[in-house]
Amino acid sequence: YTTVQLIFPLRVRLPMWEAVWGVLTAPLHSPSFFHGYVGDIFTSMVKVFQDMLWTICFIFSGDWMISEDTELSTVHQWSRTNTYAHILIPLLTLLPLWFRFNQCLRRYADTGNRFPHLANAFKYALSQTVTLFGAFHPLYLGIKQQDYGFDLFQFFWGSVFITSSLYSFTWDVYMDWGLGRPKFGFLGPSLMYPRKYGYFVIIGLDLVLRFAWVLTLVPPQSGASFALPQYMTAVSLMLELFRRSIWGFLRLENEHRSNASGFRR
Repeated sequence: YTTVQLIFPLRVRLPMWEAVWGVLTAPLHSPSFFHGYVGDIFTSMVKVFQDMLWTICFIFSGDWMISEDTELSTVHQWSRTNTYAHILIPLLTLLPLWFRFNQCLRRYADTGNRFPHLANAFKYALSQTVTLFGAFHPLYLGIKQQDYGFDLFQFFWGSVFITSSLYSFTWDVYMDWGLGRPKFGFLGPSLMYPRKYGYFVIIGLDLVLRFAWVLTLVPPQSGASFALPQYMTAVSLMLELFRRSIWGFLRLENEHRSNASGFRR
């Protein structure tokens, strides 16, 4: 049913798939605002893509026909293979960030402006680093921690984690939303929503949920002390989609405000 709804009616769904194709092929053409918007949504769907992969493997492996009384050690064996756990899952985590990273580099190539395009690309590079640290974590690869300085590894990984979260949060507020300006009471000019306290509530939520989002970039069973527990996966997924939806309202407000003041289409 879901697959049918994603394809039909074709006349309505075709523009969506054209936008998706534009995101996947970002370096080959100049991305529009809408392509960047869709690319940002993809970065919030990391856990969704992982669940889709799990579902596909679950169906085509025939596990859905196995009795519920079967021992757990004999089911879902594909999920414990190196290909699935150490290649496909980290790759699915990286790809949305990689697509958005490419969009930023293409915008820099088209405009020649280092700021904000290279600074934005650096944001996604930091997020990719969190994933790469997880993919090559000593415990994740089954290497004894005392031989490879596990504590030092955790320290650097935690530092990158915190830096990435704070950088992304600052970019959300200052660049994507056009807020955080001291002369406007740490908000922005020409606010379109009536209650100012709502903006501060959203900023506070974004700070907390940004850290929660970066946690989803940590591969499962990576050995990180701050890795997300398995039972929190669904909660983190819903919180991130909620955060991205709220982000979208203020992102569109800022885009409309800057376009209207600049008399751009």
